[in-house]
Amino acid sequence: MIAYQKEKVENAICFFATEHQKTTKQPLYQIFLYKYLAFLEFDCIKNVGRPSLGLKYLAMKKGPVPIEIYSKRDAYRTNCFEFRKVGQDKYIIVANGRPDLSYFSPYEISMMKRLIEIFADRFVTSNEMSEASHEEIKAWKKAWNRKENSSIEFEEEFDENPIFKDPKDLTPAEEAFLIYKGVEQTSN
Repeated sequence: MIAYQKEKVENAICFFATEHQKTTKQPLYQIFLYKYLAFLEFDCIKNVGRPSLGLKYLAMKKGPVPIEIYSKRDAYRTNCFEFRKVGQDKYIIVANGRPDLSYFSPYEISMMKRLIEIFADRFVTSNEMSEASHEEIKAWKKAWNRKENSSIEFEEEFDENPIFKDPKDLTPAEEAFLIYKGVEQTSN
């Protein structure tokens, strides 16, 4: 279980809504948010061995979608942000406050800023961001190839499932992932 998961998720959303708006002078649409969150999560898994937020993702056509957020979007409002419907199945995320970055590690903060540098450009389209998620997130590819809208498993981000690797061949990130996975299983 991710410590302060609710607070981390809310503040990550607030950060992306604030920074995307500031950089592009355009609102943050839901598809951009979902990709920012997925890039953050799967980068942390690949490089640190644990997800930043611990959300559950589905392999949808436009890339990974955090189902807990997607399913609440019609009424998702916190002190930090709110979802606003702006058309047929179109939502923007508006920051209502300032993000509290004290919930995040320095690595997570640098990754979030890096994602803004890469994708918060008024000329980057949602289709381009979706394509980037298809290319970069191995776990999405594996889940999509199994079945559209199937659940994405974090361990699929690694080339080989760390559970089946010889312990002496594990990378530090894979070792950390196995510890994370063990703690998750015992807490459920």
